[in-house]
Amino acid sequence: MSLELFGCRPGPHNALMDVRGLGVGHATCEDGSGDSGVSVIVAPGGAVAGVDVRGGGPGTRETDLLNPENTVDAIHAVALCGGSAFGLDATSGVMAVLEKHGIGFPVLGDSAPDKKIPIVSAAVIFDLLLGRWDSRPDMTTGAHATRAALRALALAEGDEEDDQPYSSDNIGAGRGASAGALKGGFGQASAVFPAGTLLAGTTVSAAVVVNPQGGVVNPANGVPWGVAAELEGEFAACPQTRLEEAVVERLRTMNLWGTKIAPQMVGVASDESESTPHSATSLNTTIGVVATDATLTKAQAKRLALAAHDGLARAIRPAHMPMDGDTLFGLSTGSDAQPVNPVELSMLSAVGANCVERAIVHAVLAAESAFGVPSYRELIDRTSNTE
Repeated sequence: MSLELFGCRPGPHNALMDVRGLGVGHATCEDGSGDSGVSVIVAPGGAVAGVDVRGGGPGTRETDLLNPENTVDAIHAVALCGGSAFGLDATSGVMAVLEKHGIGFPVLGDSAPDKKIPIVSAAVIFDLLLGRWDSRPDMTTGAHATRAALRALALAEGDEEDDQPYSSDNIGAGRGASAGALKGGFGQASAVFPAGTLLAGTTVSAAVVVNPQGGVVNPANGVPWGVAAELEGEFAACPQTRLEEAVVERLRTMNLWGTKIAPQMVGVASDESESTPHSATSLNTTIGVVATDATLTKAQAKRLALAAHDGLARAIRPAHMPMDGDTLFGLSTGSDAQPVNPVELSMLSAVGANCVERAIVHAVLAAESAFGVPSYRELIDRTSNTE
């Protein structure tokens, strides 16, 4: 199954860094031994940015300055953090590393070009119920992720590669993420407009930390909701039509289709053997970035982020719930004198939503079981092997 949107094809890595000027880095708290983490997207040259928050329980930092009417034109990093509100501490480490590298907004202008303040926006997920409650990202975690992101960008610009920035799995902020009753994670996708279109050669990409209250799998067939957004067979390892009935039934018994609200709280009987450590009312959130190398204004970056939520809502059902804090940032690294026109922005928005949808599927397919929460892949394999 494939959705050929304007003839776009996945970028070279099908990842966020297919948009030039961006670096991606990850770190896990407690120097790799912790149960939560941070994923940092750096834009050392600055990126025009917008944000759209749809969930009822957001945790964010430096989002008001992204409003089109406010002064700062560009940001230098986005931090996607685990640890709920505690995880916002990680942004101090992001700022410290960027300042050390001379990256930031020159607050005093040409009179003191070395006096810079890095502009770092951030959003968090609630992952405290998986693993240890007190395992949270801090300044050190944020610093490690930022150094990794800067290193990844330097390698990419020097035609060298490190696989980690292009990964989709339990990495970074995806460490303690869960998707409904399944393990969530960090996912990425990209798309490039083909020759002959208005935006020929332009890239759009997305990176998403998938930790929703809602479900990511269709209850009718056990297949992830977003597979219809596939480009060029990228979900080849995932069944495209219907899983075996035994697998579908297994997923149903986990109360996978609704939310992380325990069945007994809404008067539905459940099998205790299928309960998971997070099967109680909790805060959640899916957060991420959609980016392009097309030139956008702040208002257009906001529109890109707004439209990208359509992809989130197609891949997660229900989405934008009162206990979610769903937040997407829109970034532009373009340097053309003129921003895109309304028709081109419409095309970018449609493809941006597609990238978010695909990134969510990649996160679900790549996730590995952890903290007693099964991954989609393991659940299918385990059930199939017992039949």
